[in-house]
Amino acid sequence: MFTKQNSLGIFGMDAYTVTVEADVSEGHFAFNIVGLPDAAVRESGDRVLSALRNNFFTLPGGRTTVNLAPADRKKEGTLYDVPILIAILVSTGQLAGDFSDMAFIGELSLDGALRPINALLPMAIEARQSGIKHLFVPAENAAEGAVVQGINVYPVENILQLVRALRGEIQIPPAVYTPVADTDSISHLDFSEVKGQFLAKKALEVAAAGGHNVLLIGPPGSGKSMLAKRFPTILPELTEKESIEATKIHSIAGVLAKKSPLITKRPFRSPHHTVSSAAMSGGGAIPKPGEISLAHNGVLFLDELPEFKREVMEALRAPLEDGNVTVSRVLGSFTYPCSFTLIGAMNPCPCGFYGHPTKNCTCSPSAVSKYLGKISGPMLDRLDIHVEVPPVKYDELKDDAGTAESSAEIKARVDKARQIQNERYKDENISCNARLTPKLLKKYCVLSDEAEQLLSAAFKNMGLSGRAYDRILKVSRTLADLEAKEKIESNHIAQAIQFRSLDRKYWAK
Repeated sequence: MFTKQNSLGIFGMDAYTVTVEADVSEGHFAFNIVGLPDAAVRESGDRVLSALRNNFFTLPGGRTTVNLAPADRKKEGTLYDVPILIAILVSTGQLAGDFSDMAFIGELSLDGALRPINALLPMAIEARQSGIKHLFVPAENAAEGAVVQGINVYPVENILQLVRALRGEIQIPPAVYTPVADTDSISHLDFSEVKGQFLAKKALEVAAAGGHNVLLIGPPGSGKSMLAKRFPTILPELTEKESIEATKIHSIAGVLAKKSPLITKRPFRSPHHTVSSAAMSGGGAIPKPGEISLAHNGVLFLDELPEFKREVMEALRAPLEDGNVTVSRVLGSFTYPCSFTLIGAMNPCPCGFYGHPTKNCTCSPSAVSKYLGKISGPMLDRLDIHVEVPPVKYDELKDDAGTAESSAEIKARVDKARQIQNERYKDENISCNARLTPKLLKKYCVLSDEAEQLLSAAFKNMGLSGRAYDRILKVSRTLADLEAKEKIESNHIAQAIQFRSLDRKYWAK
């Protein structure tokens, strides 16, 4: 007997519908799965047969052929166990009914329990768009699927429960999405805890307001990491669209916390400097998102920037410009979004004390030059803001008067600046000043006469590149937005140029 059931698959960022066809016919016993299955899918037969046997269902006799359509697309993972089992039960007459508006996803244990799978959120979205009304998933994944409105997502513990529900003997209540309070490791941090560093705080405020990338340079213990870890606390809240996008990526990568089915705080990723290029950009036989995609709509913090492999840093150049990364494999090309704010932190030399006001640097000039040379000119150009983080003075450290601004106060100004940008760019398909194209720069970065003269002089005297010129304009636009000024004035240009001057101090040798 022939039957077919609905399921879903994932290919890169895209989910697609999969039709699980089963045909049980007479003959010598055989169990074959076709439709470009990987090893995990081919092993489904053993898991399904064991689950049937251990739950006292009749095993299919003769020849069983399972086809996963479309047959020209590679299938991977263990999520087809459940739809294969349902198809066999229908083909052998042990289950009857119209399941055309239903889809099944899940891995089986040998005793018939359902185990969780990855990438449920994008598959639930695709199921809804395909007209499927009921989605049966492992119980641990149900909260994630319930994020999607317009489809019933049922949490299933084991196949006996599922079969009884399909027979109408019991009812499984659909899962209901319940927002979970954020408990990430940085939500309790606050800028008020950072003593001194007023210029660095201002630079990060500008970066948050305009979506700009930042390079922090300073000696050990000056507070670079402390500042970077608090940066997410002044970023605007995620929109619903951004939240769904971030959750999809984490779900596909298999790193979504089960207790938090929807990401509501901007991601903060801080990979170790030993990370490989594949882990940063994404990789694998069928590539999964890398660190830069996991930081989508959030922050990528690279501490000890010169210690990262050169190829890893250079792999960031195109994604920083394009907002997405494409990984090519034999099976095809996979494109993942990676629109993030990059914060790099580094010492000025190997020992960390080059230019320190009280401590002597022990590095030779060649060692300093070699260390700084690990950051290429094109990479520096893509970092909008360069700011020095000097050692904190004793008077600043012992000051407990509570005069430092809180993250909430800074965030209020950032939110106002972002609201201005949202209104300005509502028809331009960009979200912030950092995403301005050369064409839009001319349209929206209108300079006063004094600002024009200052920028012209700086371009000639400092030997700026075309990219650096664009970056200065973008940062100036953000500085003007923080003051709610329509036109960019000379003081905005001056401060933006100041934020681009450290490459002249450390790299112009």
